[in-house]
Amino acid sequence: MRRRTWMTAGAGWLAGSVTRGATLRPRLRIGLTAVILADEAAFLARWAAYLGPRLGGEVVFLSRDEYQRLHDMLNAGQIDALWTCGYPYVRFRKQLHLLAVPLYHGRPTYQSYLIRHKGDASIRGWPDLRGKVFAYSDPLSNSGWLVAQGELAKVGIGPHDFKRSFFAHGHSHVAEAVAARLADAGSIDGYVWETMRLQGMQAVAETEVIWKSQHHGFPPLVTAVNGWTPQARALQATLLAMGNDAEGRALLQALNLDGFIAGSFADFESIYRLAGSVPGSGVEAG
Repeated sequence: MRRRTWMTAGAGWLAGSVTRGATLRPRLRIGLTAVILADEAAFLARWAAYLGPRLGGEVVFLSRDEYQRLHDMLNAGQIDALWTCGYPYVRFRKQLHLLAVPLYHGRPTYQSYLIRHKGDASIRGWPDLRGKVFAYSDPLSNSGWLVAQGELAKVGIGPHDFKRSFFAHGHSHVAEAVAARLADAGSIDGYVWETMRLQGMQAVAETEVIWKSQHHGFPPLVTAVNGWTPQARALQATLLAMGNDAEGRALLQALNLDGFIAGSFADFESIYRLAGSVPGSGVEAG
């Protein structure tokens, strides 16, 4: 999941692999953006060690900062599955097969938040962003770009109405930018912000939420259309069953999730409609 702290390890690889016994085959490569954990590498190693024996092969997590780079890797066969965002899922839906959707607070949904530096009373909502510095997460992020485009259009604010805007390439980085006053406000994944808050991260302690979106489909795990293999189906079954054993429940708790479901495109209808209304989203209205 880097949707999402997503605490990045630069632009390089971050890998967690099975550590029990000899190397197993076949190898399953899962791409993601930064996960929201201070001990990211240790957690991914634990998760890989959990998945590997259940799938009969080595599991490796590969991390990149940008969704587009991960989708390019999936299309090139460099990874077998991908934890992506709902916006690229609906945008590239003809190329993708839905693998699993996380459950957060018992639902396969989350919200986008508008945040500001704590105590900055000059920003009360979207209309107050004119002339400000604004932080987005990623050009393919629903909560970190697409939702903001829809809300800014409603109040008549375009790209040139900001003093400056930039992509932080990670939701945790949005919070950090606002906390450090590098940005006056930012659009962030609500699940990420809330999970950072539970973990006592300083960037969240120095920011506050001033607006929440409607609920949208939670960032899903996907494979390429031609990657829906027996191994991918085994991965789906394992994810869906994580809540059935103590080790799986501990991993879910670390992620601040309740579990996974198979999901369907209907879970992402609100993102699909929103993308169809935003010029340049790559999704036609329909």
